[in-house]
Amino acid sequence: MRTPLIAGNWKMNGLSADARALAQAVDNGMEPAQGVETVVCPPFVHMAAVRSVLGDRVALGAQNCADAPEGARTGEVSASMLADLGASYVILGHSERRQYYGEDEALIAARYSQALAHGLRPILCVGETLSEREADRTEAVVANQLHGFIERLDPGTGLGNGVIAYEPVWAIGTGHTATAQQAQAMHAFIRETLASHDAALAARMQLLYGGSMKAANAAELLAEPDIDGGLIGGASLKPDDFVAICATAARG
Repeated sequence: MRTPLIAGNWKMNGLSADARALAQAVDNGMEPAQGVETVVCPPFVHMAAVRSVLGDRVALGAQNCADAPEGARTGEVSASMLADLGASYVILGHSERRQYYGEDEALIAARYSQALAHGLRPILCVGETLSEREADRTEAVVANQLHGFIERLDPGTGLGNGVIAYEPVWAIGTGHTATAQQAQAMHAFIRETLASHDAALAARMQLLYGGSMKAANAAELLAEPDIDGGLIGGASLKPDDFVAICATAARG
């Protein structure tokens, strides 16, 4: 039985006081001993402030990490630095990183390996654009992302204890959401693709839906057998909505 995981991606939003208040509201709203893993991922500069107000019910995550352990990487933040701040998760390969900063499978795999080496749980993002979906290339695009990524990992470590988030890029920040059936079909496809590398890993790996999950549609999406949680964008900035999604996941 896979435990549901709800991760909030705050992206580049808020000042320090905003981040502290949001984290406090989320922490206050969480029920004790919920059957769900919960993590919030603020901008790097707010991580210490957020960590200072979170209790045991909400984990701290980051939105990226460097592809090297240390050294001449101006502007980067290493996995060990994130762990030192109290982070236990890190988002990698988000569609915005791929689109705006040219991150490819080789770079993302190097970041992923660094995360595993320093005790972080990576949340790897994969997904297709609207034009790719309209061209009926969704499965080919996602399979290429997964195979190209896995082939670049250390065979001895592989995907480790990571998580995969499916992002239909056309549904991020647009107000559009894949139907529960569309989302389930892609999550099942991702699990089948993973099984071609490691069946046991595929069976236990948490797969998250990352395309505009909200309090209003969370129950329908989370009821699908291969959707184990959500990578939440806009709704994670609204504490009542985020807590409601977590509560829905906990109810199963």
